[in-house]
Amino acid sequence: MAPASPSARSTARPTAATRPRNRRQLIVDAAGRVFSERGYHKASMEEVAAGVGITAAALYRHFPNKYALFAECAHVMVDGLVAALDEVPSEAPLADVLTAIARVTVAHRASGGVYRWEARYLDREDRRRLGVKFGRLVERVDEAVQREHPLPDERLRATAALGAIGSITMHHTSIAQRRAEDLLLACALGVAATDPAAGRPGAHPVELPARPVPRTRRAEILAASIPLFARDGFANVTNGQIAEVVGLTPSALYRHYAGKIDILAAACLQAAGLLAQGVERSLRGVAGPRDAIIALAATYVAYSFEYTELNSVAEAELAGLPADLRRPLVLAQREHIAVWEQQLRLARPELGPHQARVLVHAGFGVVVEAGRRLRWQDSPDHREAVTALVVGALGL
Repeated sequence: MAPASPSARSTARPTAATRPRNRRQLIVDAAGRVFSERGYHKASMEEVAAGVGITAAALYRHFPNKYALFAECAHVMVDGLVAALDEVPSEAPLADVLTAIARVTVAHRASGGVYRWEARYLDREDRRRLGVKFGRLVERVDEAVQREHPLPDERLRATAALGAIGSITMHHTSIAQRRAEDLLLACALGVAATDPAAGRPGAHPVELPARPVPRTRRAEILAASIPLFARDGFANVTNGQIAEVVGLTPSALYRHYAGKIDILAAACLQAAGLLAQGVERSLRGVAGPRDAIIALAATYVAYSFEYTELNSVAEAELAGLPADLRRPLVLAQREHIAVWEQQLRLARPELGPHQARVLVHAGFGVVVEAGRRLRWQDSPDHREAVTALVVGALGL
């Protein structure tokens, strides 16, 4: 038999002797990217295996099922953050603490984002364990925050600062790793230095659209589906559950929606429309770019508190929509971010477009994590506190 050519040898599968020793870590890294891009239910073990260059059978030798792989991805990310902080001296400056977190987060940007929305698919014990680990992170950051900016804020600023840094995992804006670290560090420091109880100077009144009243059967189905999707995840909700809430048979749903995916698309469209209307109303009569940014922040915060379930569904489930249904929603997102970016660059001319976009997403991250810290309990004080933190994150 003729010897294999050099090109054939170079493309052959690794033998047992050349199998990388860090194969398990390579699998976790690849899985994190797939879960982040596709979501837990859309991701497949075959995709993960392909990302590592192995067969699905080889993947199952390391992980018995997709859930086990997903759970390990979740724990590996937070364990990396905890380990990074363990290397920082206990009395280190706040900037050193946040720098350690930013470095790990940016380094794992491609695989770290899915857990913000997909953690509901973890079982109770894994959620509990992750909660304990994240609690340690927040506690450590809060200790550093309180040393430099002591305020009785019940760890709100520490949580919001982590949300600002973690936002880099939720979008694809192109930016160099070191520049991203520096930008997120400055952003998180701005959050930490903000007094949430001081209100927002130059506050602009927010006029959100009225909550939609379901006046048709189609609208009733949509209204009933949103809290189910938010609580259990789109993939776990059945047509039977939706029909039971509305008082229909499952087959009767098809007279109003072609399928469950169409209900999800309608929810995402409703979310985009309500936010766009709120932004348009809030920007009327603004005096300049700083006033516009405050108005945008106050509107996004008010929208997030008013429509918490709807917003979480739109954010968490968008990636699962087919391309034709997802396209108009992605365009709406880009238009919304472009408004922020334009006003932020007018207020801070030293920022380039990519830097401004990263900061805008960091502001969104502040809202998500601060809102969760406040358990989305809606009140004027909570809205003003979170708005102040967003403005601080943007360097204004």
